[in-house]
Amino acid sequence: MVAIIVVNWKNYDDTQDCLKSLHQTKNTDFSIIVVDNESQKKPAEKLKSNFPSITFLPQKKNLGFTGANNIGIKYGLTLSAEYIMLLNNDTIAPRNFIDPLLMTLHSNPHIAAVQPKIMFHDKPDKIWNAGGIYYPLNASTRTIGYNQTDTEKYNESRYVDWITGCCILIKSEIITEVGLLNEHFFAYYEDVDWSLRIQKLGYLLAYNPTLPIYHKIGASSKNKKKMEEGFLSPFVHYLNIRNHIFLARLHTRGIHAINAHLCLLLKIISYSVYFILKRRRKKLKISWKGFLEGYSTQL
Repeated sequence: MVAIIVVNWKNYDDTQDCLKSLHQTKNTDFSIIVVDNESQKKPAEKLKSNFPSITFLPQKKNLGFTGANNIGIKYGLTLSAEYIMLLNNDTIAPRNFIDPLLMTLHSNPHIAAVQPKIMFHDKPDKIWNAGGIYYPLNASTRTIGYNQTDTEKYNESRYVDWITGCCILIKSEIITEVGLLNEHFFAYYEDVDWSLRIQKLGYLLAYNPTLPIYHKIGASSKNKKKMEEGFLSPFVHYLNIRNHIFLARLHTRGIHAINAHLCLLLKIISYSVYFILKRRRKKLKISWKGFLEGYSTQL
């Protein structure tokens, strides 16, 4: 059985669309667990009424991607689910999309987790994520195929360095070995950290492009309308800078660590110059807050 964890945060419309798409899947035995950050009574009751078969876990505050998913994972493990799937609530999944992912996990006992090809929802011919590359020299990451037109080269299954938390199917036995998501991250880079921890145990991570899912992207990080300092929330910059430092601290040593931290210094300087030129004071201030907390937080 697969326990599918969907985290909602004040975005019930997208969550409802996601759940509708999941209910097209018939071949796989699965259970849906919705963890509702900062749960709002009326829309939550409506969602539960529309999908009575789901397990609904309301939370009083926003626990972030990591905290909420960890609650869902722990609940899924109590169901004795063989597999856990993390799935963003702003995704649309095709019918029976879980089957090829399970086939990948069954194909090799050393494969711990797998992700599908993920396309932009509003540009369905463009790739959002076809797996990830990690560069240990400076603790940086790259998304394979990002914003590229889908072609045959993205239709080959492969092993990857990291897989996105947008949609990850992982064996439950691996979670008991590697542990839960690191809640220090809250959101962003937590999937890279998890992936690297899994690989350090000797396991493989895979990409299966057979049945793509579609991602609306940015539902919880972007404002609907352009604000004083742009569409992207200042908090996203804070998390991006702080968590990148967390990643470097946790996964680099020696010359790689020196190089990574020099690159992170250049990163905050370049952000600062940009925000000063754009007169984005809030983003400048919170970016430096993230930079300082990245090094002062005890991990």
